Amino acid sequence: MPKTIGTHSGSFHCDEALACYMLRQLDEYKDAKVVRSRDPATLDTCDIVVDVGGVYSHETKRYDHHQRGFDEQFSENYKTKLSSAGLVYKHYGKDVIRAILADEPVSDNEADILYKKIYESFIEGIDGIDNGISQYPESIEPAYRESTGLSARVGRLNPWWNQPEGDMDARFAQAMGLTGSELHERVRYYALAWLPGRKIVEEGFNSRFDIDKSGQIVLFEQFCPWKEHLDVIEEEAIAKDPEAPKLFYVLYPDTSNSWRVQAVAERPGSFKSRHALPEAWRGVRDEALSERSGVEGCIFVHQSGFIGGNKTRDGALELARKALTMD
Repeated sequence: MPKTIGTHSGSFHCDEALACYMLRQLDEYKDAKVVRSRDPATLDTCDIVVDVGGVYSHETKRYDHHQRGFDEQFSENYKTKLSSAGLVYKHYGKDVIRAILADEPVSDNEADILYKKIYESFIEGIDGIDNGISQYPESIEPAYRESTGLSARVGRLNPWWNQPEGDMDARFAQAMGLTGSELHERVRYYALAWLPGRKIVEEGFNSRFDIDKSGQIVLFEQFCPWKEHLDVIEEEAIAKDPEAPKLFYVLYPDTSNSWRVQAVAERPGSFKSRHALPEAWRGVRDEALSERSGVEGCIFVHQSGFIGGNKTRDGALELARKALTMD
């Protein structure tokens, strides 16, 4: 007999639509019928219930977050209270990820990394919005209104105030499809693009002392989006060894087969570099830069000193090594 997933009737939100979609990715519930009701007797017959019922119990498969006293987070490292989407993801997220990536097997360690990343980048925002938690202090007035996010788009699938309700179950199925398509896209991106990028950064970071004895230069043989990964990996390394040297420069090939030397920012998102390329090189190009730096094949150094270029890998490395000893 097919399983049943229970949730509330009436107007719907992003969290329960996504919660139901995630459950349907699991073998146990892939053929489950979604029952939308607020009748306790009806919900009691369901195999699993989300976003209604006033109970959170993993043992009895009840996942509501509206009851007085509820204050569950994803882990002790997070402050955002969970919605029904967060509750389902907390308990079943790794299995959902593996189901979406059925044709792209991931290791246990990769699943752990993806589990955390997808919560932070996708699920947590849905939890915060559903629970009415602001991203920033309410004393700050937004410069503009934003209504293009997933939670807002799901909300607009409900009938207008002056429209007949029509088939609310069909509308809810549409909401499940919308949230599911975005979850699929996020999982596949992080598994097939973001995670391979992390591997490149991790390998470069672990080889940094082979590149230069200072340990302050990292070289990637292949370009990838590296800033976020490098920040996390370096932070993890410093937590293990507080005396570990901080990185100053990252080297990588660009699309024209030249090489870039980029200064690491003081903190994520900052325009200030830990150790910008030397002032004497800034705003200088080509032969003039090669003559001034003593390094052949120079292309440019930006006037702020955050990035420069050289025609070859060895030239870029020589620039970085010289820059370590200069201001």
